[in-house]
Amino acid sequence: MASSALLRAAAAALRRRARTAPLPLVTPLTHTPSSSPDPTRFPNPDARRHLITLSRRGCPHPPSTASAAASSYHYPAKVLLLPTTFPHPLSTSSQSTDKDNKEDNLPPPPPPPVSWVERLLPAAAHPYAMLARIDKPIGTWLLAWPCMWSITIAAMPGELPDLKMLALFGCGAVLLRGAGCTVNDLLDRDIDNKVERTKSRPFASGALTPSQGVCFLGAQLLLGLGILLQLNNYSRVLGASSLLLVFSYPLMKRFTFWPQAYLGLTFNWGALLGWAAIKESLDPAVIVPLYTAGICWTLVYDTIYAHQDKEDDLKVGVKSTALRFGESTKQWISAFGAASIGSLALSGYNAELAWAYFPFLTAAAAQLAWQISTVDLSDRADCNRKFVSNKWFGALVFSGILCGRLAS
Repeated sequence: MASSALLRAAAAALRRRARTAPLPLVTPLTHTPSSSPDPTRFPNPDARRHLITLSRRGCPHPPSTASAAASSYHYPAKVLLLPTTFPHPLSTSSQSTDKDNKEDNLPPPPPPPVSWVERLLPAAAHPYAMLARIDKPIGTWLLAWPCMWSITIAAMPGELPDLKMLALFGCGAVLLRGAGCTVNDLLDRDIDNKVERTKSRPFASGALTPSQGVCFLGAQLLLGLGILLQLNNYSRVLGASSLLLVFSYPLMKRFTFWPQAYLGLTFNWGALLGWAAIKESLDPAVIVPLYTAGICWTLVYDTIYAHQDKEDDLKVGVKSTALRFGESTKQWISAFGAASIGSLALSGYNAELAWAYFPFLTAAAAQLAWQISTVDLSDRADCNRKFVSNKWFGALVFSGILCGRLAS
């Protein structure tokens, strides 16, 4: 009992002492010029950082006996530089930076391949060769194939087609296609410089002047006239009448959504002219289906081609079947493809081609179906690949007509 009383008395004494003990004097921190950050130490204003002044823990209290001394006492300070933003623990910014650095260190892409025109022709001839699209022969093939079909289907049964006519029409295709491109670029020079794919053409880029283009066009037409004079009178009149189509085609995209159909009328004129050059007449039962087949074929390949420029066409205000058909393009060109194959079959039947014609026609139909089913109309490169592949369609039809005529 006595020990318990002693413990209680000691505890009470300690509590009384704690209540009566004076509290230590704590004065507010004061900062001297030395504790504020020197702006000259951080000259880069873009590297925004917070300046945080922290009192060092464990610093001694100021003396409690002199308030004046306490007010002049300066706590040691430490200046920390912290970034304005902190990366998240799961952030991939460092990985992205590493990736960007790696991409920056990649070698530059190789330059575009040099065409044979640039390798073989003198520099002064380059713009004219580009204007005539000599470096891009696909247009010449597409113009020449209907001529070759017609000349071959007009041959006598069991005989080869007239090789001289094939050669003349081949040269004529080069010249007429070049003349058509010259006319097209002359009329479209104010549009071509607004379209990504065509702004490097000679007139749009300033490599040639319109007067130079007109002189070049005259030379092409003069050479074409020399070829036309090799044909019979019926063919001369028929061939000369095609110039109306050639000169008016570039204007069609300004007025109608069907310039591809007008191109079909122009590019397949050789289906009429080839037969006339051999027969000095036209047989509607054979030639009308052949001409129709060519027009429908043109609507297929040139609609695919037009999808390369549909965004630019909208900006400059020109029209095309690519814009007219829109999301339904594949349905439309499938119908035109079927019409083309059907017309070719009818023309071959009326011309009494042998059975060997039809396996090749089936292969041509498969090639056309492959184009339509696999083309990515939103991919310019794929549209161009499918467009260029039409030279093989023309070759298959020509091979079928040749075999069918030799076997008949």
